[in-house]
Amino acid sequence: MRVGVVGVGGWGKNHLRVLKELEALASFCDVDEEKVRLYSRKYGVNGYTSMEEMLRDERLDAVVIATPTRTHFGLAKRALEKGLHTFVEKPFTGSYELGKKLVSLADERGVILGVGYIERFNPAVRRLKEIVESEVLGRPLLLQFRRENRLPVRIKDVGIILDTSVHDIDTARWLLGEEPREVYARAGGINGRFEEFAAIILNYEGIKTAFITSNWITPKKVRKLVAVFTGGVVDLDFITQEVVIEREGETVIPRMAKEEPLALELRHFLDCVEEGVEPINSGRDCLNTTLIAEIALKSAKEDLPMKVDLKSLGRVGEP
Repeated sequence: MRVGVVGVGGWGKNHLRVLKELEALASFCDVDEEKVRLYSRKYGVNGYTSMEEMLRDERLDAVVIATPTRTHFGLAKRALEKGLHTFVEKPFTGSYELGKKLVSLADERGVILGVGYIERFNPAVRRLKEIVESEVLGRPLLLQFRRENRLPVRIKDVGIILDTSVHDIDTARWLLGEEPREVYARAGGINGRFEEFAAIILNYEGIKTAFITSNWITPKKVRKLVAVFTGGVVDLDFITQEVVIEREGETVIPRMAKEEPLALELRHFLDCVEEGVEPINSGRDCLNTTLIAEIALKSAKEDLPMKVDLKSLGRVGEP
């Protein structure tokens, strides 16, 4: 497997490291010449200052796109047109309609298209998924997400809903295995032209609810989830990967090996390419995350709850 990385900035450099560890890194490109020289020496692979150069001179099986959101569609389209399996970092694209075009193109060319929703591969989230599916704590009632940090310097082209809240929108979809029926959001900003804080309510069938809060104001990094069930509560820390299970009369902290979610995610993508099957974070599935984020943006703008047109969505994880 020979993989090229497009964009080696704040997050792209982690893709370089992990793909090198997986013995799949073939080359990379970035507009920053200094980074090209640095990482070319560090990893012993060819570096380029444009994707076109890399695609022309390298024999690749797949590419990873880790560039600003506004560039995702054009770069992914070029890779898919070349018949390359393509992994696009989140947010998938700037709009649901653009994402649909990429999914259609991947189908047409017969290649795998994955999206970087890394929390699906976080061991703590996977343990919570097992708890949901086994019903050991009964039925899930409420998911409460907190995702906070200072505004990342690298984010300049989207607001917090498309860049950050999408992680928790996607995690809620994956954990509950269904799409919300209604979305209501409040959002605002302090200094920038995009929203810098958001509160989003996802209402599901029955009384199941996900409440998502995100901000780029809090100086301390927070990534937490509390899941309330009919028979107990689970506290989860995305960063430490600690899971605390509480039910009447007992508290349990399962022993879990800490693993790097990005390594698990990229290994899954490479395995799916080799086996010719869609990944659990396929472009087709993650289109719905983009759509729900768009609905949240519209809800925040109009200050109204918005119904989700379920006829346009497939079931979570369904090819």
